[in-house]
Amino acid sequence: MSAPRADGTGLFIGGQRESGQDVRQGNVTAALAVANIVKTSLGPVGLDKMLVDDIGDVLITNDGATILAQLEVEHPAARVLVDLAQLQDSEVGDGTTSVVIVASELLRKANELVKGGIHPTTIIAGLRTALKESVSYLKKNMVLKVSELGEEHLINAARTSMSSKIIGKEGDFFAQMAVDAVKSVKMKAGQAEAAGFDAASNSTSEPTVTANGDTATKASGKQRYKYPLSAIHILKAHGKSALESHFVAGGFALNAMRAAQGMPTSVEGSADAPVKIAMLDMNLQRHRMAMGVQVLVKDPAEIENIKKREMDITKERITKIIDTGARVVLTTKGVDDLCMKYFVEAGIICARRCSKDDLKRLAKATGGKVVVTMADMDGNETFDAECLGTCTAVKEERIGDGEMLYVHGCQGSGASTIVLRGANEYMLDEMDRALHDSLCVVKRMLESSTLVVGGGAVEAALSVHLEKYATTLNTREQLAIQEFAEALLVIPKTLAVNAAKDSSELVAMLRASHAKSQRGEDPEGNLQNTGLDLVNGKIRDNLSAGVVEPAISKIKSLRFATEAAITILRIDDR
Repeated sequence: MSAPRADGTGLFIGGQRESGQDVRQGNVTAALAVANIVKTSLGPVGLDKMLVDDIGDVLITNDGATILAQLEVEHPAARVLVDLAQLQDSEVGDGTTSVVIVASELLRKANELVKGGIHPTTIIAGLRTALKESVSYLKKNMVLKVSELGEEHLINAARTSMSSKIIGKEGDFFAQMAVDAVKSVKMKAGQAEAAGFDAASNSTSEPTVTANGDTATKASGKQRYKYPLSAIHILKAHGKSALESHFVAGGFALNAMRAAQGMPTSVEGSADAPVKIAMLDMNLQRHRMAMGVQVLVKDPAEIENIKKREMDITKERITKIIDTGARVVLTTKGVDDLCMKYFVEAGIICARRCSKDDLKRLAKATGGKVVVTMADMDGNETFDAECLGTCTAVKEERIGDGEMLYVHGCQGSGASTIVLRGANEYMLDEMDRALHDSLCVVKRMLESSTLVVGGGAVEAALSVHLEKYATTLNTREQLAIQEFAEALLVIPKTLAVNAAKDSSELVAMLRASHAKSQRGEDPEGNLQNTGLDLVNGKIRDNLSAGVVEPAISKIKSLRFATEAAITILRIDDR
């Protein structure tokens, strides 16, 4: 290791140090550069980005988290915003672009205050106060508690989420599909944990925002339900139009086909005698001696016996599987011709080289287990019938260029499949991302039963309220709160600019409407739901127009953006 420099800076030779306003300015510039990349993709009329990597692979998307994940960001402060988008994506699933834009705008406003001589500690305290007041106001006045969510609100929320995506034009069709898919995997909280669905898609301590502003987990006396998104399988198949995508309720589709033409194309059962499925993670091939094993043969006739025994070992394995009543066999590895013969004779559908993740998901859906080995504790080979999954029918259907296996009537812990159709790979990938966001939104709304109005309504209302609230404080923190209020307006402004409308006029009308509502000059109580209509370039009641989103999405978005801005603002040395 090199010795420290003699000038007393404590840096090693070749090291660099920046401090004070220089490093803060550099951090803010980097954060704004990241935000500017995704800014034009915000809103229902946002534009798409084309990303090309080193080997020429193309990605076309307007999903904020996906865009930032593909960028090679080297600046440490800018990387904080990239991580912020990933956090919002994993926690909420939607709102990744807006959270980055708000965080960068907060940083820009805070940096101007620092230049004006306000200490960063005062600004940070002001931002925290503003955040606390924003969340409190949001819960008391903006959140609409929907005790038993009607289908209409869920469809509106899903449609709002996908309005900015490639499938926005077919929003009604896909919104209905998203709602049906999430509802089909409804299960009790305890049942979801027992089924082993991952915590990311099934967070049990989801706070519920009540109408009076309290945040609490649902009352212990009431049964809580979960909607694990990992139980929804999305398959992509080339060909046909997007509107010919379909949803397989209570079923599962596998991107696999029969291993041999002699096998039946469908196997059907009944309620009394369901179809049993064996899911294997092992080779069904002729048994071979392990590496390094030598067999010394004195009599050449013994060689034939060894070969025969190798074939018999494989036959015994397959017989044990067939004897348990399995009528469908799926394996992640290979199946050779010798094994295939036994399956064809028994009239069993067998598919090889299936995805391991798909089989694990199918095992949960059908109530079976993926079998890795047939060896038992005594050293013998057995196949346990309890490992078999059950369903009502398995059929092979032609989809696009290839075949798929459809498993209908899964009798395990719930599963559904969405088969997406589209012109090419890019379109299918973007449809998948758009649908994922909508599924997350519907899940959040079902679990928390709360919604807020979209289209810039929340940001405008908070901005008006915070400016009024700032004047009640007699400390320097009121400057930071005023800047926080101003920064929130970046969302309606960006929405209007992306829609090629006059942002100054629209935002002024929006604020005037919310100010009138907060002064009590709104006898009907509709003005607080005023948001932007970006198609016609005017303001409207967005609640009746169906532009809504989960309350938890907005609350977490504000919290994450403020924390990220504070994290970067605290840095004064690098």
